[in-house]
Amino acid sequence: MGGAILWGVVAAAPLFIGAVLALLRKWPPRWLGIVLGFGAGALMASIAFELWEEGLDLAGPIPLVAGVAAGAISYYIADRILDARAAKTKAKAGGGQLAVGALLDGIPEQLVLGIGLASGEPVSIALVVAILVSNLPESIGSAADLLEDGMAKSRVLLLWAGVAVICALATVAGFGLASITGDDFRSAASGFAAGALLVMLVDSMVPEAQSKAKESTGLATVLGFALAAGLALAP
Repeated sequence: MGGAILWGVVAAAPLFIGAVLALLRKWPPRWLGIVLGFGAGALMASIAFELWEEGLDLAGPIPLVAGVAAGAISYYIADRILDARAAKTKAKAGGGQLAVGALLDGIPEQLVLGIGLASGEPVSIALVVAILVSNLPESIGSAADLLEDGMAKSRVLLLWAGVAVICALATVAGFGLASITGDDFRSAASGFAAGALLVMLVDSMVPEAQSKAKESTGLATVLGFALAAGLALAP
């Protein structure tokens, strides 16, 4: 259990650290777009080389695809709710959309991490670094957008602290659920994270990066993909 708590905190900490970095300085829009593009590329690699591949290996395509559909629909509904609330307050929903994406990705991803720890699987340092590479830009971008929309600094910190704590607790929950769940559950959880991430990337993160970084977005995205893919494939 101690190991699950430790690795849960390590995996979730970048979410809160990114929010702190957004508060420490005002990020120029171009740099913020580059950071978001880099994070988007890292998340694409995480979907391709970790979530999708692991889900297929565990239980085949059926639980995985079911999880992908559930994750995509869940994010879509949450996104529409945020859009409706933003329309009433005449604020942008971009920062909130990234936070919801981080939550819907982080919970199933860290559930799988906790189950793996309970099963005696070693934790890959490359995987931990890949999580850092993807989560940090996501929280920086979201926190910066929320601050720009006028949200108080204390509320931004509380929001991302809450997301980080929930994701860390998911690792502990996964550790406890390991004895009553099987490969189908782990495969579906990986698919859920992948589905939520894919919709978030297309609807929110990439357009936000493009609007800020313009022609630099594609290069930043490829660099993020290459780094995270290299880490995921490292022995």
